[in-house]
Amino acid sequence: MSQQAIREALEAYRASLPSDSPRRTAPWVAEGFGDGPELADRLGALVLAGVKTATCSAWWKWQASGDPLPRAGLLTVVLDGRGRPLAITETTEVRILAFNQVDEQWAREEGEGDRTLAWWRQAHWSYFQRTLPRIGRSPAEDMPLVCERFRRVYPP
Repeated sequence: MSQQAIREALEAYRASLPSDSPRRTAPWVAEGFGDGPELADRLGALVLAGVKTATCSAWWKWQASGDPLPRAGLLTVVLDGRGRPLAITETTEVRILAFNQVDEQWAREEGEGDRTLAWWRQAHWSYFQRTLPRIGRSPAEDMPLVCERFRRVYPP
């Protein structure tokens, strides 16, 4: 991950804002989607295309890391599989839902696969089967998910 490139992307975005915009000082993170370079590239491309406007992660992962949950107003520098900035998003909503509470609309907003709930459930179950054992957990139908909606703010 190029810290310099991340800072440059963030500064370019901030420079595009009015001088009194509260987003100039909004908290931010830099991260790619998924658990590997290929997935980060694919999901990052969906953000750039305006197709992906939501994401989710296991609440247990946040709990294990001790990192604060995302909140509305958080800026995310979306990284590709090589750690290069692709876009900047702003979190607009965060909800905690159980895996089995995710609905068709959410699956569509995540923008992946054929955008159906069936596809979403299969792909995310597989993802959680790969990633949750790293923190001593296994997927469950009622596992809590941190569900985040966002909008791409840069490039406009």
